[in-house]
Amino acid sequence: VAGRAMMLPAAALVLVVGLNGPSPRLRGGVNGGSRVSRSAVVNAATQQSPAGLGFNSHKPVSDVPDSLCRPDDGNADTQMRQKFERMCRAAQNKICAAIEEIDGTKFREDAWTRDGGGGGITRVLAGGNVFEKAGCSLSVVYGSMPAEALASATERGADRAKGIKPGERVPFFACGLSSVMHPRNPMAPTMHFNYRYFETDGGVWWFGGGTDITPAYLFEEDMRHFHGTYKEVCDKHDPDFYRKFKQWADEYFMIKHRGETRGLGGIFFDDLNDRPAEDIFKFSTECANAVVDAYVPIVAKRKDMEFTDEQKRWQQLRRGRYVEFNLVYDRGTIFGLKTGGRIESILMSLPETTRFEYDHHPVAGTPEAKIMDCFKKPRTWV
Repeated sequence: VAGRAMMLPAAALVLVVGLNGPSPRLRGGVNGGSRVSRSAVVNAATQQSPAGLGFNSHKPVSDVPDSLCRPDDGNADTQMRQKFERMCRAAQNKICAAIEEIDGTKFREDAWTRDGGGGGITRVLAGGNVFEKAGCSLSVVYGSMPAEALASATERGADRAKGIKPGERVPFFACGLSSVMHPRNPMAPTMHFNYRYFETDGGVWWFGGGTDITPAYLFEEDMRHFHGTYKEVCDKHDPDFYRKFKQWADEYFMIKHRGETRGLGGIFFDDLNDRPAEDIFKFSTECANAVVDAYVPIVAKRKDMEFTDEQKRWQQLRRGRYVEFNLVYDRGTIFGLKTGGRIESILMSLPETTRFEYDHHPVAGTPEAKIMDCFKKPRTWV
């Protein structure tokens, strides 16, 4: 608006500042008439996050460096940091190549760095022949956070402050590869995975991750294939892994306010540091490398199936549940916002199209009701 500041509701300031830290106390709201200038909102958005990083701290690069890790991290386990980044890059290349082959469309790549180390590589395929949207993002983060804020990224937060005095910030390193694939055809399931390595300057380290599947329609042979692939990987490393991590996935991906799961599970683990780091690294590597075998054959089988407008509508309703979980409960999303992450990469997981309908319930006896029963009462597939 020429000649004067654009005025926004005070509620907008609460939202923007809330992503970076505590919201200021404000009187009034959208209906109360309190307003702030656009410059105040911009200033709030560019403040540093609790991790000491700003949302505008990313520098786009055309030539990606060989490593986004710092060459020398002092007393840190530099070797594991760099090994995990190399593993993530190799998995990103392998998975994106497989998706490009089945879709016939290329991924767009954006890469960036940050002063002081870290950065990322995000690849997104949009408007494809098979996939409405598919993303695969690598990130390397250096930062520091209050212990209570750092705890939001995992199950157990107490151990993270080891070696740090009360009230001090916890310097940390994080590297991860995250991906979500949203097919066009409602008979083909959505798939998500994330594998990550964390380390603090206090000497605490742990691994986390998992792969899970979110179909709109139930094909039991597909679930047996997907879960069976990951059970085979888990069994090679520990006979209890699949049982424990499958249950963990069912619990983690529960949309608590709905009393239903986001999808039909897979495996999920966090805070894994109960054995040598090299052993867990090998397990994480095999899990990431199993994504193509677990998922792509299912998409190949379902991508050309006929479907109706009503079936597409149901798929978009289930995508609405996907959005609810990711924005309300997902620790990766919360952690990314708390650490001043690149917003387009953090929200890459969201589908391009979705539906939210008031008080919708599937008709009893329909395929939609059948899979809803699985969302309400998780099943054993293998």
